[in-house]
Amino acid sequence: MATTTLATVDAVLKEIYEKRLRDQLQSDTIALKRIESSSEGVTSEVGGKYVTFPIRTRRNHGIGARAENTVLPVAQSQKYAAARISLAYLYGAVEITGQTMELAQNNTQAFTSVLDAEMSGLRQTLAKDMNRQTYGTSAGILATATGAGSTTTFVTTDADAQYLEVGMILDIWDTSAGALMTGGPFEITTLVSAGGNTTVTYTGASGAATASGDTLHRVGSRNLETIGLRSIVSDTGTLYNIDPTVEPVWKSVNNSNSGTLRALSEGLMIKTADDVRKNGGKTTVILTTMGVRRAYFQLLVQQRRYTNTKEFAGGFSGLAFTTDWGEIPVVSDWDCQANRLYFLNEDELKVYREGEWAFMNRDGSNWQRKITSAGNFDAYQAMMYSYRQLGTHRRNSHALLGDITEA
Repeated sequence: MATTTLATVDAVLKEIYEKRLRDQLQSDTIALKRIESSSEGVTSEVGGKYVTFPIRTRRNHGIGARAENTVLPVAQSQKYAAARISLAYLYGAVEITGQTMELAQNNTQAFTSVLDAEMSGLRQTLAKDMNRQTYGTSAGILATATGAGSTTTFVTTDADAQYLEVGMILDIWDTSAGALMTGGPFEITTLVSAGGNTTVTYTGASGAATASGDTLHRVGSRNLETIGLRSIVSDTGTLYNIDPTVEPVWKSVNNSNSGTLRALSEGLMIKTADDVRKNGGKTTVILTTMGVRRAYFQLLVQQRRYTNTKEFAGGFSGLAFTTDWGEIPVVSDWDCQANRLYFLNEDELKVYREGEWAFMNRDGSNWQRKITSAGNFDAYQAMMYSYRQLGTHRRNSHALLGDITEA
C-alpha cells in the first residue's frame, strides 16, 4: 500500500478542490452567472496588472447635404478614449493543524472529510463575497453608520446591514478623522435589529465612539475590491479613468427620485428600458431585491397578468418584463442594494481575469507552515487567489431605476 505524503495531499488539494471552487463560484452567483469572463487584454506592468481597451465616444460628423457645385463636407474623425482598469487581487485562506495533516498518513478518508468541510466553507464564503462585490464599489463598504454608537457598537439601518454576519473580521473607517479606527481588527459578536436599525457589537474597543458616516470594511480591503454595479451603473463619477464630464456619453441612465421612495410601475420600467434603447443599448436582464421583486409580482397580479416564473436562456429564471422587443427576466438577488433595479446589458459586461481561482504554490507547495510574529505553529495554510475586475465597454447601455418601495 502506497504511503500518503504531503506531496500527495498537495495534489489532492489542487486537482479536486481547485476545480470544485471554480465550478461553484461560476454557478452559484446570480449577478455573475451570465457575465462573460475573459483574459483578453490583461497585461502586467510596473505597479500591477491592468486591462486596457478603447471606447468610441463621438461619431465622425464630417457629413452633410450640399447644393450643386459647393464646398463638400470637411473630413472629421471618430473620437476615442482609452479605458484602463487595474485588476483587484482577491484571496481566500484555509488552515488545518499538523495533527489533521497526520491523518493523511494513516487515515486518508478522515483527512479528506476534514478538508471537505474546510474547503466547502471557503467556497461558500468566496462565492458570497464575490457576488456582494459585484453590486458595490471598490471601496468595499459593508455598512455605513446612520447614528451614534460607542467604542464597542456601530449603528446602521436594517437594509444597510444586509452584508454583515456574526464572526466577520472588520476595519472601521473613521470619516471625521479620515483614518482607520485604532484598536482593530474587530470581530462582530452580535447583530440586534430594532425599530428599523441594526446595532452591531464587536470585540475589543475602537479608538473613539463610532459616529454617523463611519464605515465597515473587511480587514485590509478598503479601496481594493472589484469595481461593482454601484460604480458602473451611474451617471456621475470617473470610471476606468474616463470622466463623464469630459465624455458625456460615458454615463449610465439614472432614473431615481432624489431619495424619495415611490411605488413601482410598469411605466417607470418601460421608460428606463426605453432610455437605454435611446442610447443604442438593449437591456437583457433586470436584477433587483426580493422586496422589489415582490412589488413587481403584486403589480402583475393586480393587472391579472401571467405571473409564473419563466426559464430564460442560460438557465436563468425570473418573472418576465415584456417590452416591444421581447421579454426580459426580472431576477431577485439577496446581494442587490435595497430599493433598486439594475437594467443591465450583459453583452457589454465582462469579468476580466488573469486566470481562474487557483492555489498559490509559487514556492513549490500549496501548503505552507504557519509562522507569525508570535512564533512557529504546528499548522499549515493554503491560499487561493484570483486577479480579476468587472468591466464594461458601454456604460450608457445600463440603467438604474432607483428609490422604489419594497413590498
